[in-house]
Amino acid sequence: MSLFKQKIIHNDIDAINAAYHIADIALEQRNIRDQHRILPTEIIQTLARKGLTGCRIAKKYGGAHVSHQTLCQIFRTLAKADANIGQIPQNQFGLLYSIDLIGTEQQKEFVFKEILAGKLLANAGPEKNTTDVQDIQTSLKKVGQDYILNGEKFYSTGSIFADWLAVKAQHPAGYVALVLVAKETQGVEVIDDWDSFGQRTTASGSVKFNHVHVDPFLIFDERQLTQSPHYRGAYSQMLQVAIDVGIAESAFQDLQSTVKKARPIADANVDQASQEPYLLQEVGKLDVTLQASILLLNHAAETLDELDKKDTLTDADIAKASIEVAEAKIYAHHAALQTSEKLLELGGSRSALAEHHLDQHWRNARVHTLHDPVRWKYYALGNYYLNQVFPNKHAWI
Repeated sequence: MSLFKQKIIHNDIDAINAAYHIADIALEQRNIRDQHRILPTEIIQTLARKGLTGCRIAKKYGGAHVSHQTLCQIFRTLAKADANIGQIPQNQFGLLYSIDLIGTEQQKEFVFKEILAGKLLANAGPEKNTTDVQDIQTSLKKVGQDYILNGEKFYSTGSIFADWLAVKAQHPAGYVALVLVAKETQGVEVIDDWDSFGQRTTASGSVKFNHVHVDPFLIFDERQLTQSPHYRGAYSQMLQVAIDVGIAESAFQDLQSTVKKARPIADANVDQASQEPYLLQEVGKLDVTLQASILLLNHAAETLDELDKKDTLTDADIAKASIEVAEAKIYAHHAALQTSEKLLELGGSRSALAEHHLDQHWRNARVHTLHDPVRWKYYALGNYYLNQVFPNKHAWI
């Protein structure tokens, strides 16, 4: 029997339908939001109210526990409508997976109940001026019986919309802890200072913690992530891939409609740009890359679904999943960037006019694909197939 009353999402079909509904809403004002940096607050709240943000929670806690294939379709659908909407909930899914791995039963029941009630969880992200993402200066100190959090985070996607913030901090016992803090807690300051040229409305800016009191019940020991095999890295990367694929699909759709309106080059001796032989060749190449990225993503998702059926996982299982997601990531990376760039080239000078707002696809693709650079994916693939070396276990491979 479920511990919590199920909301709107009961199964995979419910989740997919909800994603299409949100996508229709997101598409309506997408260009205006991008042009004027208007945050999609109401859309993100609707996303949570419809239960979509908790659709991977296990059924015993009241979630639908949709398949990875369905989850990829959800993120593709959202990102195709608005790449920002696609990215904002991504960290919540990754965080819930981690909590499911390292939380006590009581902690999981509390967190999952909050999410299924429509609350949002965001990542107070990496720190801006450290040596790398694993260098954490934010500290959790014990003062008497109290735990006090101090520090500053950046790349905190979706933090403005969130009810809860997940923060990595140095625990006084000498390890990295994951801490959940209610956004309205005294001493928490969320700053909308994200000024990237792409993914403009993800609210991926700063969060400051100044002498913030932390409930000990909501402190998680991340050392437990090393105690048993899991596919956290592949899972996190799979969602990134789905977002890139969605961006590519949106750009390819606009490319088709734009080229049909474009003027042909005079030397082609054709009536329409869509009849130019070299242009047709370029569109064919883009289609192959896009379709390959979709197939590789679906294949990787199927692999994760198969892992869900296993009682125990091996390091080889985890490595295989990470490698398959990495292969999908490479193709999705190129599909998003090439399609969004070729959209402008093949659409001609007219496609650069601000009124068409076609540059957003390339801007969003360029910024989002900066996550987890593909040069290291190629390295991981070569090392795996030639030397049988498994990829490192972390959230970006």
